[in-house]
Amino acid sequence: MRVIDYINSSEKTAFSFEVLPPVKGTGITRLFNSIDKLMEFGPKYINITTHHSENIYVDMGNGMFKRSNIRRRPGTVAVATAIHHKYGIPVVPHILCNGYTLEETEYVLIDLQLSGITDILVLRGDKVKEDNNSLPIQNGHKHAIELQRQINNFNKGYFIDGTKMKDKGADFSYGVACYPEKHEEAPNIDSDIFWLKQKMDEGAEYAVTQMFFDNSKYFDFVKRARAAGITIPIIPGIKPIYRMSQMNVLPKTFHVDLPAQLVSEMLKCRDDASVKQLGIEWCIAQCKELIERGVPSIHFYTVNAVDCVCETAKAIY
Repeated sequence: MRVIDYINSSEKTAFSFEVLPPVKGTGITRLFNSIDKLMEFGPKYINITTHHSENIYVDMGNGMFKRSNIRRRPGTVAVATAIHHKYGIPVVPHILCNGYTLEETEYVLIDLQLSGITDILVLRGDKVKEDNNSLPIQNGHKHAIELQRQINNFNKGYFIDGTKMKDKGADFSYGVACYPEKHEEAPNIDSDIFWLKQKMDEGAEYAVTQMFFDNSKYFDFVKRARAAGITIPIIPGIKPIYRMSQMNVLPKTFHVDLPAQLVSEMLKCRDDASVKQLGIEWCIAQCKELIERGVPSIHFYTVNAVDCVCETAKAIY
């Protein structure tokens, strides 16, 4: 079954989570250990992020620096394949616009299809540090909708040069991202909802939200989306707080607000251990309310927070 089928057919709120490919040279054992901890909660699928290349500057020792383009976390396709075969559940690798040419994207689709993986999440991707305008690389897509159209044509059996495939294989099924507190580059929430509607019309079967810590913002976003004619499932993306520094890092990095009550309670904490416990309790309360309101699935961002997600899942699943 496709991921959308698991979401729609689940008798109770489904559980899923997202992982990162390991940093180059570190192996996959640690990632498998993290997944092992979460398998007892019956995940319906596992997302695997994709990271584009980034520029680093290497000191040449003579007062000069050489710019080098590297990808610190390669192997999304290989990791997705390994997880799929080891655990026997659907995997959802992320497919990005940023950092990839149309040809590179086409070969990623071919590799995934040959591996039996046809569920994907279609994203523009984060801006590179040196790029304030998120400009596409040469012969690359600027927006997720453009990437969707390439995937749609692939599903119809056509390569990017217009060549007809001899055997197009299984179709890709995909979801997209959405932002209850609006995307950082959107002028307003109505604009964000407009583009989510366009993504649905282009073939997106579900949407997964950016993390949020105030459920009222999610419920308001869903209400607005439904009023705009968006009918696909909107899956809440949740991340437990586990460190005091996140009080400043999360709003700056992910452009989300922390509720005043949460910040007030964090300021009372003596150390990161206290913050971690508070974060778990807040996350459990969020999830219980979401489940009571009938969300079809909850998607957890587990980076550096696997143990917190486990504690949360024990309380709600």
